[in-house]
Amino acid sequence: MEKGLIHLYSGEGKGKTTAAIGLAIRAAGSEKKVLFCQFLKNNQSGELRILENIPWVKLDLTYPVTKFTRQMTLEEREKTIFEQQTKLSNCWKMATEQSFDLLILDELVAAISLGFIPLDEVLILLQNKPEGLEVILTGRNPPSELAALADYHSRICSVRHPYEKGLSAREGIEY
Repeated sequence: MEKGLIHLYSGEGKGKTTAAIGLAIRAAGSEKKVLFCQFLKNNQSGELRILENIPWVKLDLTYPVTKFTRQMTLEEREKTIFEQQTKLSNCWKMATEQSFDLLILDELVAAISLGFIPLDEVLILLQNKPEGLEVILTGRNPPSELAALADYHSRICSVRHPYEKGLSAREGIEY
């Protein structure tokens, strides 16, 4: 790709990660190198088992998060902040040094919103990204500065969700 663009998939609806994975599959099908990095997740969702078997896709599954942030102690929160910032740094370095075509930063927006990763750092990275690198960010409630920087901004809204009726997340559907 001559010019890589920035995609932002946001909103309270289900499907942000799914949309990013769809683009990862499309890119890999065209022999584009894809780096898929997840933030604030536990590395246990079903899509990861498939993605790790697709040529052209590399996963960064370092530093899984196994607790909701509201349940973390101060020490756990500080450790998670360090790990998530390290993950961003490592993913960015890998994507740029190894000439990936597509970098997916799944739930990075949530990591920013929760104060785990500084917005200013992300904005600087995106404003100075390699010309050919396509970047996807997902998560709820993106800061306006991030939304303004995106070339694509898709907002996924929820009209209805089974959680509202007390149905827990189901393997293979929600994770």
